Amino acid sequence: MSDYIPAQSAQADDRRVTFANRLIITKNRPAGFDYMRICLALCVIFWHSFIISYGEITKGPFQRSVEPLIMLVVPMFFALSGFLVAGSLERSRTIFGFLGLRVFRIMPALSVEVLLSALILGPLLTNLPLGDYFSDSEFHRYFLNILGDIHYILPGVFVDHPMRQVNGQLWTVPYELVCYIILACIAVLGIFRQRHMLLGFLVLCYAAQIANTLFRPSTAFEGAGGSTIVMAFVAGLLLFRYREKIMWSGVLCLAMAAISILLPILVPKGMRFAPVPIAYVTVYLGLLNPQRNRIILSGDYSYGVFLYGFPIQQAVYSLGPQVHEWYYNMLITVPLTVAFAAFSWWFIEKPVLSQRNIIKRGEDWYLRHFKINGSQISLPYMANQSLESSSKESR
Repeated sequence: MSDYIPAQSAQADDRRVTFANRLIITKNRPAGFDYMRICLALCVIFWHSFIISYGEITKGPFQRSVEPLIMLVVPMFFALSGFLVAGSLERSRTIFGFLGLRVFRIMPALSVEVLLSALILGPLLTNLPLGDYFSDSEFHRYFLNILGDIHYILPGVFVDHPMRQVNGQLWTVPYELVCYIILACIAVLGIFRQRHMLLGFLVLCYAAQIANTLFRPSTAFEGAGGSTIVMAFVAGLLLFRYREKIMWSGVLCLAMAAISILLPILVPKGMRFAPVPIAYVTVYLGLLNPQRNRIILSGDYSYGVFLYGFPIQQAVYSLGPQVHEWYYNMLITVPLTVAFAAFSWWFIEKPVLSQRNIIKRGEDWYLRHFKINGSQISLPYMANQSLESSSKESR
């Protein structure tokens, strides 16, 4: 790109470093994103340890003190995904290839988690006779989770817990699918390639949020809802598309972090307007490049941590009153969840991702057979500007 500066020049004058420069300096593989994924996934388990131990309503002083920071976790996940998935889109030759990669990344591990919860965890912990459990309509509907139609309850399972949900973490999955559908649509319409149009799209999202806040003034829920996390995803896309224009600045990161934290505290429904500053903080931290730990980063365990954390936490709670404090739940859950996440990566996710050539062969066939006026029906993204991230793509 003409306005990129050489890596050595960027290192010499930190004031001129942009997001694009950081990608060059880190050879397009900054370790920050890898560490962020696992840290954010562990933060989700941390917050769920309170909800599972005491319920959603009960909040102690410590929980209230960390809540402003925890509310940023899910939007950061989506902003990180938006930034990295934008690079995947630029590398894709067709929209079908892009969506195929998303299916390969999400569906296999999700399917196994749902099957394990329904066929092993549920039968072990249900208070119903097994015949009643397997014939219950709640059991049958639970498998719709694989398709993104989320159902949280298994018959007779966790009925005496403060939170009965088997898999409360999956509430974000439909919004993740919405994000990919939105991205596919704006790609086909050319909005993604024309970044000023992408900026306009985000402005429209903010306008819709303003209208939503005016017509829905209730302050019953002040966290990051579905519309907010989708906007965080779009903000991540926008930062990627403007990466050679946006400065990588620690001072600006601190300012954006302060805005992200203070908006929900000072403004009713303020979290709805924080996606852009949250996205900046996320990308800034992701573009850091600390030394890689060979054990922690030996695989992309974050998705498995996200998938298995909640049901394992519920199973731990069922062990008895002696583990009903949040810190006991956390202490027991984390190593178990990491073990399941490692299993998921090495025996499910990585083997499936290693078959990505199936998608490439499908694209080759499509590009050979479908042409209009001699030109291929494809998405000619800027391959020379793509983010060559590691194979450990975000969820």
